[in-house]
Amino acid sequence: MTRNPAKLIPDDYTAVPSLDAVPAVAVVDELDEQQLDAIGVLVSSDGDLPAGVPIDREAQARAGFEAKPGTVLALPGPGTPLIVLVGAGASAELGAAALRDAAAAFTRATSRYARIGLRVPTIGSTDAAAAAQALAEGAILARYRYSALQRKPKDTPLERVELLLDGVDRTAASAGVTTGVVTARAAAIARDLANTPPGHLTATDLGDVAVELGRRFGFDVEVFDRQQLIDLGCGGLLGVNAGSAEEPRMIKLRYTPPGASSGHLGLVGKGIMYDSGGISLKPSDPMHLLMKMDMGGAASVLAVFTALRALRATATVTGWLMCTDNMPSGSAYKLGDVLTAHGGTTVEVKNTDAEGRLVMMDALVLANEEGVDAIVDIATLTGTSLMALGPALAAVIGNDATMIRLVKDAATTTDERVWELPLEQKYRKQLDSDVADLANIGGPYAGATTAALFLAEFVGETPWAHLDIASTMQSEADDSWRSKGATGFGARLLIEVARGFQPAK
Repeated sequence: MTRNPAKLIPDDYTAVPSLDAVPAVAVVDELDEQQLDAIGVLVSSDGDLPAGVPIDREAQARAGFEAKPGTVLALPGPGTPLIVLVGAGASAELGAAALRDAAAAFTRATSRYARIGLRVPTIGSTDAAAAAQALAEGAILARYRYSALQRKPKDTPLERVELLLDGVDRTAASAGVTTGVVTARAAAIARDLANTPPGHLTATDLGDVAVELGRRFGFDVEVFDRQQLIDLGCGGLLGVNAGSAEEPRMIKLRYTPPGASSGHLGLVGKGIMYDSGGISLKPSDPMHLLMKMDMGGAASVLAVFTALRALRATATVTGWLMCTDNMPSGSAYKLGDVLTAHGGTTVEVKNTDAEGRLVMMDALVLANEEGVDAIVDIATLTGTSLMALGPALAAVIGNDATMIRLVKDAATTTDERVWELPLEQKYRKQLDSDVADLANIGGPYAGATTAALFLAEFVGETPWAHLDIASTMQSEADDSWRSKGATGFGARLLIEVARGFQPAK
């Protein structure tokens, strides 16, 4: 990875420490009590207790444990392993999301231990593969910490997880675990990249990371430098980059399935490595420490490609990561400037802090020129999505009901929750400009929708869904499998979209 010596970054530093830190996860016939530090038992709030639970419900209640979802009760004993009861809630409500949450609760309760096992007496109506996948994801993601810059990491790395699923086909469950490890690793990679300080991960660095990941996980990478972007006429990316001392990069990713392709999906990720707001400078408050995460969309798209070969995705998938920081300087683009997108559309800049849509407009045109069957873009695009939906939901907006449904179904499967907002054409006139084809912002209301309407100008008639993840890019505290910091939101969701994608007939 190219490094500026003045940054004093250690030679052994890596932007993706999670890559080789994934624990071994196995479905077993019997938990190995001699090798495990802690064993969890999933307990529903109704029905009979699983055999072997050492205390009855009355004793559990006296200890304050009612088996509600997310609750745990550690039962100290004379030796190891530690026994932990893990609440699962009502049996009828035990689905993949509840299993993922339960595994996360157990993993957090045993954070001092490297080798843990979880017994799951019932998986409800969930099939074996989906249940095991959810359990693996919950365990791995809940233990995630970004510790690449700590000399002495504060948390114990997770080395081994054993899963005992009563009455479940072990072969199917093992296949689910394999999938869960791949998807959790992808989400952890996205978290690593978004958590990395901006001085440690420039657009150039991300290009280097992509090349390394492509070599390892079987996808093609093409990195475009400033001159190549000039030759392509990518005026949006170049305009936003004008105030920066760091070069921009467009990183093009390509996964080609080994057999016949089931279609061609385009993924576009916003990659603002740090967003100062440019001339429209952001205030210096704690919220804007998070602007290193303004490349969370690009991080998630890159992470998706690490999973496609392993999961045997059948669609061709091409990704565009539009990467630069947005900085104020004497050369920065200004309010009133007019940028020309790839393809010739001119855009009046009315706010330099509405930069994500400017870098993405070039990629959307390029995706159409590539002949993709559909596009999904993902971006930390608008604060209004956070105001509208809060931190638990991302906004999905688009021009095609089938693509929106595909995204919603993937969101349900992965528990990366979304809510559809309207692509209301009545607001389109807010983007009119007196001097260019359109302006980069609308009025004071419905900002998530007007931002999507701007992107829609470059999508045209191609089936398209837009994910605004400004609300879900980070968690202020540990929350089930969402660890404090960057969430990696969108990586698992888009993997599911890619695996299920087929073009409309």
